[in-house]
Amino acid sequence: MNRIIQFNVSRDDGTYTAEGVNVPVVTQAESFQELEENIREALTLLFEGEDLSMFGLSPSPTVLTSFELPLELPAIEYGGKA
Repeated sequence: MNRIIQFNVSRDDGTYTAEGVNVPVVTQAESFQELEENIREALTLLFEGEDLSMFGLSPSPTVLTSFELPLELPAIEYGGKA
């Protein structure tokens, strides 16, 4: 049984998006705090009246979020051939 529900989180144009890795959930929000609330609400609705073991989850799962940070590096000029 898996104890962790995983989400990948990204931010684009001021909107946070959380995509479930091991659950069929996608949600968006304008702030990270609101995104947390949306994730909890979506999971509550998804699991309402369900046996968590049917999702491969333990009775008391936790949520792990991975936040994607875009990395903008300065352009590097190469002296030789690529």
